[in-house]
Parts: sequence; C-alpha cells; structure tokens
Amino acid sequence: MNQIVAKKDIRTLSLEELKLFLTSSGNPAFRAKQVWEWLWVKSVTSFEQMTNLSLNLRQQLAESFDIRPVSIHQSQFSADKTIKNTFRLHDNHIIEGVLIPAPDRMTACVSSQVGCSLTCKFCATGYMDRKRNLDAAEIYDQVVLIDQQSKQNYGIPLTNIVYMGMGEPLLNYANVLKSIERITAEDGLNMSYKRITVSTAGIAKMIKKLGDDGVKFNLALSLHAANDRKRNEIMPINEQNSLKALADALKYYFQKTKNPVTYEYIIFDNFNDGLEDAAELAKFCRHLPCKVNIIEYNPISFASFLNAGEDKTEAFANYLRKQGIITNVRRSRGKDIDAACGQLAVKEKQ
Repeated sequence: MNQIVAKKDIRTLSLEELKLFLTSSGNPAFRAKQVWEWLWVKSVTSFEQMTNLSLNLRQQLAESFDIRPVSIHQSQFSADKTIKNTFRLHDNHIIEGVLIPAPDRMTACVSSQVGCSLTCKFCATGYMDRKRNLDAAEIYDQVVLIDQQSKQNYGIPLTNIVYMGMGEPLLNYANVLKSIERITAEDGLNMSYKRITVSTAGIAKMIKKLGDDGVKFNLALSLHAANDRKRNEIMPINEQNSLKALADALKYYFQKTKNPVTYEYIIFDNFNDGLEDAAELAKFCRHLPCKVNIIEYNPISFASFLNAGEDKTEAFANYLRKQGIITNVRRSRGKDIDAACGQLAVKEKQ
C-alpha cells in the first residue's frame, strides 16, 4: 500500500530555496521572484491565482507543494467596533486575532501559538494546553486577514500589530521573527518595524537574545506586579524568571538596541491596585527608559479577578505620572463580546 507523503508548504521555503527548486525543474530563475511576490506581497492562497505563470508551472507547483492559508472561522462585532475572530488552521486547530480600532490607529492583535504553556491565572489562554507553535506564514496570514477586515468594515488599512494574542511569542522565537521579517520586508507587506510590538510574559534569556539579534520592533513586558510574591501568584513563569533576572535582561536588551520598553500592567481589584503597588512599579521603571500601559481587566469565567475601580486606577496612574513615568490607561475593549485573550477559542473548544 502506497503511503501518501504530505506536501511541504511552499511558504516555508526561502527565496533561494524556491529558485533552486524552479531551476532544477527546468524553469528560469526569474520565476522564483514572481512566485515569491504572489505569496508575500499579494498574499494569494492558491497556485491558480498566480495568473502570470504558465498553467504548466502552476500545476508543477501544486504537485510539489501546498499553500496552507489561515481562514476566518467566526467573527464577533462589538458595539465599540472591536472585531474578535477565531481563525481555523490547516490542521483544524483554532486560534484568535482581534481588530482594535482607535481614532488614530487600527491595531491587529495576533497569536503566536495554539494555546499556551504559561498558565497565567488571569488569562483564558492560560487554561488551554499548548498544542503547537504557529509557523511564520500562519502569523502573517492573521495580519493579512485583519487588514482586509479593517478595510472592508472601516475603509482604513491596518496601522499597528501587537503580538499579544494566544501564546508566548518568545517561546516561538524563530517563527515570530521570520513573520516580522515578512511583514516588514519590501517584498512582503512593507510595514514599519516601529508599528509592531511583541509582548512577552518575561523570559529573561530570550529577551537577551532579542538584544543580541538587534531587533527593531517594540518590546512590551506583561508585568502586572512589581514584587516577586504577587507575580509568582498570578504568573508561574516568574518563579524561573524573577524580577531581578528580568531587570538585568531588559537592561542588556536596551544597551544593545537603545529601544525603550513598555510595561503592561493589568490592574486587578484589591490585588495590585494600591499606591504601594504603584511605588514598587515606579521603582522597577528606573532600570531603563520605559512607559507604562495600565490595562483594564476583561474578566473571564475561569478566574475570580475583577477590574479595579475607576478611582483606584486614576490614583495609580497619577502616582506614576508624578514620578515622571509616561503612563497611559488602556480601556477594556469588546466588553460585550468574548474579547479577553483566549475566551472565544476556549468557548469554541467547549
């Protein structure tokens, strides 16, 4: 009985590998650039769409390779114009991505893994197992689909991308960096590095690697508490990556890249919302140039955390501002839909 061998996704090839395949199968080298442009500039999802290639070459490509596009499975539309999507992958796994409109920007929030292994107590994705990493093309596809969604619904293209969806980006390091390269390349989506933010729960050795690799995109650390006891309680990863280890890694990263860092701080009722918490955060901010985004919490059914009150949130933010720290309060979006990270995918699974 003949075994069916799975075809390789053509988007895992480099331009040189694509050129080598085409020339070794009797095609001129310049065809590689044409195929590459169809894949990464025009974002086609089938070989039939490559209309300036001969039928014979398209058939040759289809016999040797797959294109495994991500598709929108379900979308929820919020009254505040946020659109939450579940995406279906080629192997039927479900991930999430969000379009977040604001007066001055249109932001895509994309996932980097199917599920997550970090078990943060306040995050719906943390209650899912990690199934696998996404490849670079699957991350790229989320950006393409959310950009199309933004243009179709609001007539405005995407301006910003945040890697703040399902998964820990630094545990899928190579694919995340390759996806950013394809998104920012001239022979890709040609977006600016400065419009891209990668958010990590805090893996010290990988933050140092970002510094060694001289990355140009923005880095955000999901901090949520500036003392180890509280952070251990809500983010088990802190037990192996203490605040001191993170501070040392971030200083190294800044020394290498000269990029300031953003600290994301979800403010929970009666947990990390006091002025003593603000003082600890202000002290942590002294390590390097940074800004703080205080984020309203979007409660989930798995956890008992609640959002801090308006008065406490403002007092917290004002304390930081008086310390000279650039501080923004990010209001929770999509409260009338399943907008918390992982919420819709978990519901889909159930």
